[in-house]
Amino acid sequence: MSGKVKILVVEDQEDTAHLLQLELSEEGYQVLVAHDGINGLSMAREHSPDLVVLDVGLPGIGGLDVLRRLRKTSNVPIILLTGYDSAEDQVTGLDLGANDYVTKPFSPDVLMSRIRAQLRGKGASDDGHLRLGPLVVDPASGDVWRDGVLIAGTDAPEDALTKTEAEILALLVRHPGKIFDPDQIIDAVWDDYSLAPDPDTIKTHISNLRRKLGDRDQTLIRTARGRGYFLKEPR
Repeated sequence: MSGKVKILVVEDQEDTAHLLQLELSEEGYQVLVAHDGINGLSMAREHSPDLVVLDVGLPGIGGLDVLRRLRKTSNVPIILLTGYDSAEDQVTGLDLGANDYVTKPFSPDVLMSRIRAQLRGKGASDDGHLRLGPLVVDPASGDVWRDGVLIAGTDAPEDALTKTEAEILALLVRHPGKIFDPDQIIDAVWDDYSLAPDPDTIKTHISNLRRKLGDRDQTLIRTARGRGYFLKEPR
């Protein structure tokens, strides 16, 4: 079993979860099932699946919140299952870091095809690192390499990224060219809104990131005046 591709299904509807477990098992995958967001997060951290199938409409911690939390430390492919068919709902999930989505009711054959496509493209991200051109980011440790050289991280204490800085950078790397205003950054990075900072604080975090990444000329993390910040793909 240990050599099989491991897929985590987070789905609260038992009949749907059971169907997916059967279909995936028949395809030769090792299948883990969680019926709520809390257990889904716990199993993802404990078992490090190769792919996650995540229902949006979970009880308690919703699927989009689970997605947001997973994306802070993992680049595992995530396919959303959603009962909502509006473009707005689909875009929200993709903007938060989902790799794909399938709308309920769905054909198992279509979902299997989407899963195979994601696993084929997974290769370079098996280590959980985010890659953009010559830039490589490890969201878990905060280590950052450029052209194979460590430019910020645990071996360079003076330039080590804080947890918050690493999560902001990971967000920008996942969406190169997309402008995020301070409120959007807060929404993506802070789980507990009661602990979220004033939006003006984001400016300080961006400034610290630029300093630690050697980006004082702002060629990497750009400012869209009056709108927010975005990452320009390095060359």
